[in-house]
Amino acid sequence: MTDFTAQVQGVTKRYGETEAVRGVDLTLAPGECVAMVGHNGAGKSSLIKLMLGLTTPTEGRIRVLGGDPASAACSPIRRRIGFLPENVAFHPSMTGRETLDFYARLKGAPCRDNDALFERVGLEPAAIKRRVGTYSKGMRQRLALAQALLGGPKLLFLDEPTTGLDPALRQSFYAIVAELRDRGTTILLCSHALTELEGQADRVVVMNRGRKVADGSLATLRSLAQLPVRIRLTLPTGDIDALAARVGEGAALTRLAGGVVELACANDDKVALVRRISCNGLAVDDIEILQPSLDEMYAHFLRREAAE
Repeated sequence: MTDFTAQVQGVTKRYGETEAVRGVDLTLAPGECVAMVGHNGAGKSSLIKLMLGLTTPTEGRIRVLGGDPASAACSPIRRRIGFLPENVAFHPSMTGRETLDFYARLKGAPCRDNDALFERVGLEPAAIKRRVGTYSKGMRQRLALAQALLGGPKLLFLDEPTTGLDPALRQSFYAIVAELRDRGTTILLCSHALTELEGQADRVVVMNRGRKVADGSLATLRSLAQLPVRIRLTLPTGDIDALAARVGEGAALTRLAGGVVELACANDDKVALVRRISCNGLAVDDIEILQPSLDEMYAHFLRREAAE
């Protein structure tokens, strides 16, 4: 039997006549970072709640760390799970240290490790002594991340984890994610900031209206989407007309500002097109190849789903 940290099989969750999750199959392997993307109401948070055992499926089966997350017998397993919710709420009168110590005791994790966690998420010693009610949104988010990391979880759910973080702290956050993944932690990461996820996730799961509409690596999703590759060339002004004449069919040409020309072609044709450009004696000052972004692929899969 394949060793999965979490396995969702044919899961549907209904609230009255509303289906928040519809027939979803999903597996999470040890040491894998999976990004789950989708608009509000796509079913991401509902699926996380099911895997946390906070709700139970109407249909289907869920196994997390070898057990049923909603079962009372699964209580010890929950200590090995970390969760950072989208909307973080802490008691405003408690200090950062009191807050983290409180959650550590709830989870059965040693409070002596909390100083290292504060340092890891970038909360300064002076801030730790302050009441949480005085924290900025970014500081509360860092405290929430420290809470999620208590006890060294084997499975980590992160729902919009970089909300309120500046660019430097976002980089620090993803460095922590990469370190945890390398140590074997399974991470499910939900975010609307799709550009951030490129290069961070092993797989991307696209959700829409409670259904899983795509699942795979970025390379796999690009192959499924079959969106054009864009090649941007910076040329001397006089060579732009020459390029248009020599490119031939199979590549759409668009003139941009600053002497930049963009060619769009199928992924399988990009190497031949670049070779054709370079062999025609054109003076090229710069060249840039742009693969379809995760934003573009996400929009494509949603359009395809709507058409079907």
